[in-house]
Amino acid sequence: MARNDARRRALTDAGLTVLARDGARGLTHRAVDAEAVVPAGTTSNYFRTRDSLIQGLVNRIAERLAPDPAVAAELRGKPPGRELFAEYLRDIVRRLTANRDITLALFELRLEAARRPEVASVLGEWQRNNFAADVAFNTDAGLPGGRHEIALFHYAIDGLLLDRLTTPIDPETPTDDIIDSLVAGLLPER
Repeated sequence: MARNDARRRALTDAGLTVLARDGARGLTHRAVDAEAVVPAGTTSNYFRTRDSLIQGLVNRIAERLAPDPAVAAELRGKPPGRELFAEYLRDIVRRLTANRDITLALFELRLEAARRPEVASVLGEWQRNNFAADVAFNTDAGLPGGRHEIALFHYAIDGLLLDRLTTPIDPETPTDDIIDSLVAGLLPER
């Protein structure tokens, strides 16, 4: 198997673009080659199977959506409370909306996971790890809410992003206002 990390990243980025644009059915090795503008067969040299390509895409999503260490440090330096929790959510939503194709590709993978157990296995592991990290961060930072509240926020943010990245039902309301309302509605006062 080829070992060029820069080429691997370029191919997975191209794969995410194809997935976001064309959906799971359009995600082929040949389509990724075309999107990455590389010779035919390049993607299959790096990712022999569709499952290995999907694993590569999930890994790249994790890299691309990782929190900015400077932002995380700034948030950790603030006093715990509902406002800090809202800032943390705003950062997540900003990262997800700034990386529109990545987020749409993630939604496509989630839909594909409903149809294909092998995709559900790969994506489910990443989602469980991501959720556990959010719960740990929340606990370590002394933020209000526990595992249940974090799950509720995941559900709410998924719906908010699906709305904002597709056909918004209320495009005039600023996203930050929606996040503030979610925090006020889902987190009890301390």
